[in-house]
Amino acid sequence: MPEIAVITDTSCLIALTKTDAIGLLRQLYHEVVVTEDILEEFGEPLPEWIKVKSVTNKNYQQLLEATLDRGESSAIALSIELENALLIIDDLKGRREAKRLGLKMTGTLGMLFSAKQKGLIPALKPYLDRLQAVDFRISPIIVQELLVLSNENS
Repeated sequence: MPEIAVITDTSCLIALTKTDAIGLLRQLYHEVVVTEDILEEFGEPLPEWIKVKSVTNKNYQQLLEATLDRGESSAIALSIELENALLIIDDLKGRREAKRLGLKMTGTLGMLFSAKQKGLIPALKPYLDRLQAVDFRISPIIVQELLVLSNENS
């Protein structure tokens, strides 16, 4: 497993929990981290292998909260503080800010695509179908692109 800390936002946790795929995070990444704010937003107990870390620079988090929600702000702030971190974030405004800051990031779909590439799941389509069934918004164009990239186009 790569020595990388993964900080996941609430939307990813919710989507993976609703689709019974949260264990993929553990299989893909060395360390999975959330902030206290994300834990609070998630509102359910997390698996014991997901660590909760505090953001040190609360002032920076508060600045981010001017345009982003608390969970996204805390995830971005923690990503800045940790070395070799990958941020999993789905919200467009949050992704724009993370990109502006030069953070390594992906989304829930990118994480699932990575699981497919590494052979942890046999097919991506069932996961995309499950996500759509739990109201995870995915553009049909992105679904088609992912299926083509995964050699699952029909």
